[in-house]
Amino acid sequence: MMTVRRSGERGHANHGWLDTFHTFSFADYRDPAEMGFGALRVINDDRVAPGTGFGTHGHRDMEIITYILDGALEHKDSMGNGSVIRPGDVQRMSAGRGVMHSEFNPSRDASVRLLQMWIEPAVKGIEPGYEQKHFAEDERRGRLRLIASPDGRDGSVSIHQDALVHAGLLDGDDRVEYALEPGRRAYVHVARGAVEINRNALEGGDGLKVSGESALELSRAHGAEVLLFDLP
Repeated sequence: MMTVRRSGERGHANHGWLDTFHTFSFADYRDPAEMGFGALRVINDDRVAPGTGFGTHGHRDMEIITYILDGALEHKDSMGNGSVIRPGDVQRMSAGRGVMHSEFNPSRDASVRLLQMWIEPAVKGIEPGYEQKHFAEDERRGRLRLIASPDGRDGSVSIHQDALVHAGLLDGDDRVEYALEPGRRAYVHVARGAVEINRNALEGGDGLKVSGESALELSRAHGAEVLLFDLP
């Protein structure tokens, strides 16, 4: 079964400094039918104005993955980590039993656009952790590149859940097939561009919920940047 979640169906809030879209219920956006998909709890599409950001705040018991689409984001946390993440960078923060962090757009004139995704961990109360890796465009172009996994395989960041996260840049004649193991489900988020998945035409901001299927075929893409979540 496949269910399309259109971009315009997402929650939306514009706070001036932050223009954000919520695929699933988050903050003031509440939809009992959209509380997540399997272990995937949050996909937020955030645009943060220059010189602004999220002040220091706390999280616990969540795997938080940040993926930059445009611009740069400065990160600091209570574990002592400090970095600037840019397009191609993937940051994983395991909140565990509790962590404080802040995220800031250091640019004076350019917005930063990012996807922040939360995956519920298989275990709670663990030691907080942090990891950041870069995946060049060539690694993601015309294919689905593994960027997060439970065991850090193929150079991906490690998360505390039996979930696989892939990122791909698809265009033109690119055609990618992805096999799903029995009992697994998938969520595909189109960050931008357009792509067809098993005859479902999707555009930027759209998502596709997949269950009971054995394979996905991504084709007829036009400047598409996609994230695929393979979930238990």
